[in-house]
Amino acid sequence: MFAAERRQLILEMVRANGAVSLRELARVVQTSEVTVRRDVRALEAEGLLDRRHGGAVLPGGFTRESGFPQKSHLATAEKTAIADLAASFVEEGEAIVVGAGTTTQELARRLARVPGLTVVTNSLLVAQALAHANRVEVVMTGGTLRGSNYALVGSGAEQSLQGLRVSRAFLSGSGLTAERGLSTSNMLSASVDRALVQAAAEVVVLADHTKLGTDTMFQTVPTDLITRLVTDEPPVHDDRAATELQALADQGVQIAVAGAESPGGDQVPARRQQRRDVPLPNPRRGQVPGGGPGLRAATVHGEQAPGAERARVADLRRR
Repeated sequence: MFAAERRQLILEMVRANGAVSLRELARVVQTSEVTVRRDVRALEAEGLLDRRHGGAVLPGGFTRESGFPQKSHLATAEKTAIADLAASFVEEGEAIVVGAGTTTQELARRLARVPGLTVVTNSLLVAQALAHANRVEVVMTGGTLRGSNYALVGSGAEQSLQGLRVSRAFLSGSGLTAERGLSTSNMLSASVDRALVQAAAEVVVLADHTKLGTDTMFQTVPTDLITRLVTDEPPVHDDRAATELQALADQGVQIAVAGAESPGGDQVPARRQQRRDVPLPNPRRGQVPGGGPGLRAATVHGEQAPGAERARVADLRRR
């Protein structure tokens, strides 16, 4: 494929989806990420798109929301890894809320195996994933169906959440920055997500690396209310994503990276995902006081690896 053909295809993908990762672009145009990155820079110079952390977005700073068909084919491997790790934080007998999104849908598929679980959701996709789980109770909000993401929104959804209290909220979104927190491109979706947050003692955000540093119109969860971020390992040359992760950690967000490499450099198998936890500087809802600023040791299967986490983030920043 000639450069002009590649760039036209890249531009069409970004226009169709709003945001596309370099990994996905490289896969579709069948070339390396280095070549795709060069193409994206050329298109940015022409004002046709904007570069973001590990990907490209529509020009103008605020990405528009993609529909479910487009989202379901983006960063599928990353979403699967994130969902695997996020499910490990859910305990038997818990009551949680799960927001709408393709990543939370993947999470729901894994929650079907957790006995005694109660899941409150405004997502038809999440409810469908749990419909045949005998040991999981599903509670749906009311509201008006928003067809683009199969979610219930509006005053009916928000009112049904009043007076609710659960242990954790699992949410996704269109973008995540240390400055504004989680955001989305739709006002109704943002309003319901804020209601879900108010019902939870802890907030867990599921966001792949393409959303790090991306800012969209409506703030969903400010950074100081995010307890934990579950994300994937950024690409080797994506130093900006690593910087954003460090900025989130500095503000007290616990970082859990799915598919991260072990301190020795070997890839951690899928069932032995590496958790990178950051202690909060001050007690937060549902948190135990203690721990100083900065990153603490990485935890793999409950074993401490002293200094590994700080070294890992430092290594990502050097890349």
